[in-house]
Amino acid sequence: MKLQTQISLKKETRNTIDYNSKVLLLGSCFSENIGDKLSYYKFQSHQNPFGILFHPKAIENLITNAINEKEYSEKDLTFQNERWHCFDAHSSLSAAGKNELLNNLNSTISSTKKQLEEATHIVITLGTSWVYRFIETDKIVANCHKIPQKKFLKELLSVDEISESLEAILVLLKSINKDIQILFTVSPVRHLKDGFIENTQSKAHLISAIHNILNGGCAFYFPSYEIMMDELRDYRFYAEDMIHPNKTAINYIWEKFVASWFSEDTLLTMKDVDVIQKGLSHRPFNENSVQHQQFLKNLEVKKETLKVQFTFINF
Repeated sequence: MKLQTQISLKKETRNTIDYNSKVLLLGSCFSENIGDKLSYYKFQSHQNPFGILFHPKAIENLITNAINEKEYSEKDLTFQNERWHCFDAHSSLSAAGKNELLNNLNSTISSTKKQLEEATHIVITLGTSWVYRFIETDKIVANCHKIPQKKFLKELLSVDEISESLEAILVLLKSINKDIQILFTVSPVRHLKDGFIENTQSKAHLISAIHNILNGGCAFYFPSYEIMMDELRDYRFYAEDMIHPNKTAINYIWEKFVASWFSEDTLLTMKDVDVIQKGLSHRPFNENSVQHQQFLKNLEVKKETLKVQFTFINF
């Protein structure tokens, strides 16, 4: 008896992800779920230098500013709830002092440009088509930083507007890194604060726009959203808030991603890393026992063997 419909995924045969790859992840909080997995398995990866970015305009803005080496100044900051914020970045970068924030923004912009130039793969996860425009400057912001909503206009980006933004992202990335592999996905996290119908419309706009720009063959699509909505169509795969995928769902989508995009040799190395990671988290009954001391020695041998192959791996 078949109790589940499964999405057919094409196995990538060229430009797959391996331990020589350099992966940059940008976008919604789901990109951090995948980024955490890459970090666990010790890949060369970076995620969300400006924090979580929910919509395509914010991601386009970050890439544009990084490539142009924008220098942030006090005019780019706002003060709210005793902290300094920047509308281009998530509140995780906010700071009590404006100089601290400016230093963080400018050093991050510089490092982001370097990551864009060196990346072999960029994974962009889009979360929503809904955006907020700051009335005072008539600019779309990446984050409202809990500033009163009356100071913003809420808008739904059209499919054409998103397509134009994604096209701009492709051109920008290829201008500084012609060999970069660009992979789009839509976050399975539902933005129900916008409303059930509004969330569906928002996701539909994102998916339609991505497929508009895929026709050129310059980018790829991984169906995170579709896997969650179809293969995992049960609330047991959601966290307690009934909005975010739980650990089981994240692991399931991660396994699908690995099966599609990772080379076979890479899977073997991942198993070795996993053994070491689990060994490092092991808590013995008796730390001084001969058995545990031998276990630690064996673990060190495994770490050193792996480090000979991949000098960047540290535990």
